[in-house]
Amino acid sequence: MRRTILEREDELAVLGAAARDAADGTGSVVLISGEAGIGKSSLVEAIRGVLPAEGRLLVGYCDDLDTPRVLGPLRDLVGSVGTVLTQALESGDRGEVLEALREELGWAKHPTVLAVEDVHWADDATLDALRYLVRRAARLPLVLVLTYRDDELGTGHPLRQLLGLASRVERVRRLRLARLTMAAVQRLSAATDVDAAEVYAVTSGNPYFVAEVLAAGDVTAVPLTIADAVQARAARLDPADLQIVERLAVVPSAVQRWLMEALVPAGPAALATAEQRGLLTVTPSRVSFRHELARRAIVDSMPAARRVAANRSVLAALLARPGIEVSRVVHHAVQAGDLDVILQYGPVAAREASAAGAHREAAAHLRLVLDHHPVLPPNEEADLWESLAVENYTIDAPVGETLAAQRRAAELRIDDDPRARGDSLRWLSRICWWAGERDGAESAADEAIAVLEEAGDDDLLAMALSNKAQLHALAGQADQAIPVAERAITLGKGSPGTLSHALNNKAVALYARGEPDAHAVMKESLRVALEGNEPEQACRAYVNLSWNYLAQLRLDDARRSISEGIEFAERSDFVMFGRYLQSALGSLCLASADWDGVEPAAKHAIDGSPPVRCNALMTVGRMRVRRGDPDGMEALREAWRLAGRLRECQWVAPAASALAEAAALGGDPAAALAELTEGYALARKFGTIPVRAELAYWLGRAGHPVGGEGLRHPYALQADGRWQEAAEVWGAAGFRYEHAAALAESPEPDGQLAALALLDALGAEPLARQVRARLKSLGVTRIPRGPAPATRVNPGGLTERQVEVVRLLAQGMTNAEIADRLVVSVRTVESHVAAAMEKLGARTRRQAVAQAADLGLLTPIS
Repeated sequence: MRRTILEREDELAVLGAAARDAADGTGSVVLISGEAGIGKSSLVEAIRGVLPAEGRLLVGYCDDLDTPRVLGPLRDLVGSVGTVLTQALESGDRGEVLEALREELGWAKHPTVLAVEDVHWADDATLDALRYLVRRAARLPLVLVLTYRDDELGTGHPLRQLLGLASRVERVRRLRLARLTMAAVQRLSAATDVDAAEVYAVTSGNPYFVAEVLAAGDVTAVPLTIADAVQARAARLDPADLQIVERLAVVPSAVQRWLMEALVPAGPAALATAEQRGLLTVTPSRVSFRHELARRAIVDSMPAARRVAANRSVLAALLARPGIEVSRVVHHAVQAGDLDVILQYGPVAAREASAAGAHREAAAHLRLVLDHHPVLPPNEEADLWESLAVENYTIDAPVGETLAAQRRAAELRIDDDPRARGDSLRWLSRICWWAGERDGAESAADEAIAVLEEAGDDDLLAMALSNKAQLHALAGQADQAIPVAERAITLGKGSPGTLSHALNNKAVALYARGEPDAHAVMKESLRVALEGNEPEQACRAYVNLSWNYLAQLRLDDARRSISEGIEFAERSDFVMFGRYLQSALGSLCLASADWDGVEPAAKHAIDGSPPVRCNALMTVGRMRVRRGDPDGMEALREAWRLAGRLRECQWVAPAASALAEAAALGGDPAAALAELTEGYALARKFGTIPVRAELAYWLGRAGHPVGGEGLRHPYALQADGRWQEAAEVWGAAGFRYEHAAALAESPEPDGQLAALALLDALGAEPLARQVRARLKSLGVTRIPRGPAPATRVNPGGLTERQVEVVRLLAQGMTNAEIADRLVVSVRTVESHVAAAMEKLGARTRRQAVAQAADLGLLTPIS
């Protein structure tokens, strides 16, 4: 008999309608969020009552393990799905799992509601599969239901990326569950002697807590916490029953029948008392606690000795069963303090997770093993450190930890086989570069080649040579890069990964020289990587293709390449390359004057390694200064400092140009002359055509003209004073701001008026203001006034950024959280908060929010 579910009629109606739409072939995604105990699981169970007759409900669970099970919630479906998906899940092959999911869920006229519970605990491979389904749900007879605790998602939580993706798909519904009202609590309390008002006051309407308090039934001693209520139930068990409950409680998931029989030799009958007390739910196939909160309350109340003993019992049962999930073994080994099992199974769990694309979980398993300081032969310990470094590199973990791990691996390989040592040094070179340590990258690259030249392994030598070619290419040293890359291509033809890597580096060098066959070589690099199942190299190819499309002003091609690359990087779980491509997406939005899209795209890239962060800061900063946001200079100054640390033309020169543009918009074009001079000197030796052309233009604006040098680029045309030709090129390419800026250089009022109309439409207030001043100086009397500033249309006199900050204050965000959302420093947020409070006449943040609400500022202005 199902429990009554109150005040969820609207949510069930939404879910029922979604299921009926799915039966007609139009699927959707439903996001169910709320705090622990709010009734998410109860709502999922109630879906059975609104399913069409031909529909089915599949439910998988994410567990609160130390390191999540790889594909855990999907593996829960085994026994309820077909052979193809079952076999794919057993193999753990990511590609097979995704294809099998699509086949399983594509059963026409038979809708499936697939509910994945507690996705805030999901592993990376599961999130990967869910991203795949989110993108395709609308075209399948599927309702994909995801439940999660929205109060447990920090700013960097992996689930946020999936939620962001879901928000952009065509059919998504959000159900944030509210607490019960007083009326509902009164209905639930009607058959008891408990005072409903007192229950409501203590529980604030949390459904699970309400049920626990009512079950306690004591009017004079209402439990203060859920733990108190659960422990009150447990206290009424005799010692033998309590021991059984505790043994089951240390399993952070439903206990399958075979495991229950191993832990409870007396069988299901021994669970009857705990079931009657409302602690356990028993079915023929599994035993579970009525709620995760109850399980946690039992575990938290157990003395350490009993908790360890219970975990040892579970661990023994798991080890005795063939084919068990190793992540579960590792979890219970940690809880039981069994170092031998951790050292034996931790690396196995890491390899399994990595193979399934769950790289965060792989890194967690490796970190766990290494934190126990295993005493191993140097080469075996080096393998662990190097595996950790590579997994960290893949997920773009903090570079300090990644670099330290790889350095430790290289140190341990001093007396190792030269092939292993050489390859370790090659990895050290790559990670040094990502960490912004150019000298370390060069030194390790040269040492790797020297070691591998004597090792007799052509493939490893080819990869080391390609790494060296990459360093040359990234530094703009095209003439040095090409012969090294060609040698790597010759030696590495038998390895798709090595061949793709070397072709990529050759293409980058060819691009830098302006060679016409560069694009074909890069496309070949991508083809080789995709056909050879080399995801890292495919991601690199997508990154470099995208950047070069942008450099060649081919926005449509860039948009397609970036979109394909982001999807591929997410599917491959290459967070680092995903962030790089998000940064490219931000640059695309800047180039196409889709300025509202810049910060959402660049947000995740801001948290990336130094090269990714540097570009994202430049992109965000330029967008802000073009809009007149004073926070833009802060981002550009940080980008310049970071570029100086990276010491490559590809960072220094664009950062100098960005500062020059900001200086020009601020009315002092010469203010960035020192940075321009430094950038131009570097670009003359190592810069690409677009980079050199832009620097030449800004030097001219700063009063030091160098001319366009015959370069084929619209900035070079502007450097030569050929503004009209440049405007035509910019306009044809879709660069709307640059098109307007070139028109603004017209000596005639008509050109400047055309520029002004475009700038006003874009919200480019600083340059529009300068154009108005020029028109006035030319004697033009009828100058369009343009849009009213944001401070004129809100009654509080706040700037647009101050309004944005107050709206985030209203969401309960701290200054640090606001800084993270807006990509500014905490000090900048503090300044905005202080200014907003002063303008609103508020003494506290809460008063500022209340005053803003009274003025209607918390609703976006239309």
